[in-house]
Amino acid sequence: MLWSLLKILVFVAIIGLLAIGAGFLMESSGGVQVTVAGTEYTLGPLQSVIALCLLVFAVWLFFKLLNLLIATLKFLNGDETALSRYFDRSREQRGYQALSDGMMALASGEGRAAITKAQKAERLLNKPELTNLLVAQAAEMNGDTKKASETYKKLVQNNATRFVGVRGIMKQKLAEGDDETARKLAEKALALKPRHEETQDVLLNLQTKAQDWAGARSTLTSKLKAGYLPRDVFKRRDAILALSEAKDILDDSASVEQQEHAIEANRLSPDLVPAAAMAARAYIEKGKPRSASKILKKAWEVQPHPDLAHAFAEIEPDETPEQRIKRFTALTRVHPQDPETRLILAELNIVAEDFPEARRALGDLIENQADARGYTLMAAIERGEGASDAVVQGWLAKALNAPRGPQWVCNNCHDIQPEWGPVCQNCNSFDTLSWQTPQTPEIATATGVHMLPLIVGAIEDQPEPEPEEAREDDEPEVDEVIEANAELVEAEKQS
Repeated sequence: MLWSLLKILVFVAIIGLLAIGAGFLMESSGGVQVTVAGTEYTLGPLQSVIALCLLVFAVWLFFKLLNLLIATLKFLNGDETALSRYFDRSREQRGYQALSDGMMALASGEGRAAITKAQKAERLLNKPELTNLLVAQAAEMNGDTKKASETYKKLVQNNATRFVGVRGIMKQKLAEGDDETARKLAEKALALKPRHEETQDVLLNLQTKAQDWAGARSTLTSKLKAGYLPRDVFKRRDAILALSEAKDILDDSASVEQQEHAIEANRLSPDLVPAAAMAARAYIEKGKPRSASKILKKAWEVQPHPDLAHAFAEIEPDETPEQRIKRFTALTRVHPQDPETRLILAELNIVAEDFPEARRALGDLIENQADARGYTLMAAIERGEGASDAVVQGWLAKALNAPRGPQWVCNNCHDIQPEWGPVCQNCNSFDTLSWQTPQTPEIATATGVHMLPLIVGAIEDQPEPEPEEAREDDEPEVDEVIEANAELVEAEKQS
């Protein structure tokens, strides 16, 4: 408010001073006499001042027009002038406007319009590092992969846009299904930008598909260093990759290095069931049964699993059924009410031909959480206790229509996998398999149990009993029931 009042007062003062000055000049005598071509002009004091101002303005205008004439001559000669800079600014503005319009057209899904605007921007700006990317993306949207590829190659030639060009060609190769070339391009792109998260994920996925476990572990470490992966997740996935490097340790040609990879995988993630089972087998091969037993016990505490029980049985392959039941107490006492513990106890007692104890081990599991495995064991128990064929076949018939129970299920696509693997065989996602009951239980034929090979082998190793009069009706024995069920499992797999 005060400032506005002050400005008004100053303006009034200036007007007043000018009026006083003009009045003084008008009252003054004398003036200026100018003679032009013999004609004399007399100007009063006020007229003289006005004439002086007009003369100053005319001189200023003359020099401005002279500068404009000189700039025009230089412009026509090709030199850089203010005039050329003016036209350059105008062209640049139109170029950036065309670039902006092209980006808007691209975002709107108008591929042809985006290409047109991009080409116009390229002519006006002459900055291919800005316009080539728009041209490439617009060409891809328009289905012109050839032009897109050519443009990406131009981007590769510029240091500032090399990463963008390599990444663009990599995505094209992925779309074409050329995973090998895409993997090499992803490695090159990651070398240009080691902390680029999307490229890390793409490369990790391609490396796991190509079973390049060492390279995948290196990429996983890069993700950890970049801060894109929590340390606990890193340890688990690193364990999976180490386990994948050692997946063939049961082969005769397995190297000591592969066994060490299995042990390392278990060290990184003790609760990973496949790692624990494989590391235990590696220790068994090394002649260290106590280390194998320790690993399996620790993993069993986290999650009882049939693969752990199978590996635990391999520690002492020549023990009697009674000795095996006693040794398995180290596992079965940890989670006594867990369904897996009760099923394992039932299997072990069936092998030992203690059928009442096997029935007690199952308890109410058949009524509450029945699956094909439990029904198969009930068939073996009934046969072992001398039940009729009708009773045994009744349990097997239930097993034919019962769900299989917990399985390896992909958390991403919910596909059921026959065995664990680092990558889902259906959607190729990494580290998504978990041991769980499918959300939609699979109705399948009888599957037997995971320890059937051990049970059958143990029974076959026992001496054949002498024929008795009570068995003149040629009823199948327990091992025959289990073997028949195993044949059903094999037939199901083949179908």
